[in-house]
Amino acid sequence: MAELKGKKKLFCHAYVLDMNATQAAIHAGYSARTAYSIGSRLLSEAAVKECINRLKQDRIDQLNIDANYVLLRLYEIDRMDVLDILNDDMSVKPVSKWPAVWRQYLSGFDLAEMFEGQGDNRDIVGVLKKIKWPDKVKNLELLGKHVTVQAFKESVKNEITAPDGSNGIIIKLVNSPDDD
Repeated sequence: MAELKGKKKLFCHAYVLDMNATQAAIHAGYSARTAYSIGSRLLSEAAVKECINRLKQDRIDQLNIDANYVLLRLYEIDRMDVLDILNDDMSVKPVSKWPAVWRQYLSGFDLAEMFEGQGDNRDIVGVLKKIKWPDKVKNLELLGKHVTVQAFKESVKNEITAPDGSNGIIIKLVNSPDDD
């Protein structure tokens, strides 16, 4: 297919930045008043779709980030163990001894020194360390939604006869409590 030129090409480049057709149309130079309809129309054109897909693929190739990469990162977060960063006495190991996954995905770390006394006569009596790791429940939810896991997908079965004897559709939740 022929290479896009002008506003259509600008539209494609702008669209892959935030996936907003209206804003991409405005950025490409179309009227703000008609940008919504123009953006929608452009997204339906085969050449524009092809260009956008090519630009997305170029970005994936450049960054080497795809669904598998994201799934592997979510898996790493799921496998994080507090024993990786704490000693048995609950003291925190030196950060240089932490596995990379903890250093990369830590959600927060607060350090506060506690003192007794005032001014020049104060002495440090302790250090409060707060470590916040990623939300494990949210992480599992994202893993469960992955297309190959499908932990939360509803399946629909067509049955010739429903339990009451009539024709009907039975909806069954996969992995529902009733499956036990």
